[in-house]
Amino acid sequence: MAKQFIVETSARHVHVTQQDLETLFGKGYQLTPKKNLSQPGQFACEERVDVVGPKKTLGRVSILGPVRPETQIELSLTDARSIGVVAPIRESGDIKGSGACKLVGPAGEVELTEGVIAAKRHIHMTPEDAKEFDVEDKQIVNVKIDTDGRSLVFGDVVVRVSPKYALAMHIDTDESNAAACAGNVMGEIVK
Repeated sequence: MAKQFIVETSARHVHVTQQDLETLFGKGYQLTPKKNLSQPGQFACEERVDVVGPKKTLGRVSILGPVRPETQIELSLTDARSIGVVAPIRESGDIKGSGACKLVGPAGEVELTEGVIAAKRHIHMTPEDAKEFDVEDKQIVNVKIDTDGRSLVFGDVVVRVSPKYALAMHIDTDESNAAACAGNVMGEIVK
């Protein structure tokens, strides 16, 4: 039997700096964890913000914690087009020269000149997982996903290796819909 891993759909979300969090929600504000995510130390928050583009606003977009060194908005390409923002496909954290938008919270607004990306599909692995799957950090692989009526192979999947990770693949809502992902979906690396 092939070695498999969970494939999770990562819906639109925002990562914020402490400074931007305080602009949006008030001085000294702290994120309120709602539920833990599959990656250790990561969590969905109670807090939500509006993401404003030139054409439209995406209301009540979730913030993920903890706070980060740079504010970043991760949208599907459909979301980005709908609000009139160019979102290059990038790995998380690679925001230089990416799309611009405004974030609106209950206490204020943050105008961002960059930070909007469509996250490159990726697999989180520990070094032990990478050894078991015979892959390396930053390697690009293909992943087969079997679903009812929409099975497909995703190309250009980057492997991200760190002892801080838990084994899981992340795709955005456009990719998830293309493969008709629902419930517990598994993937396997194919050569």
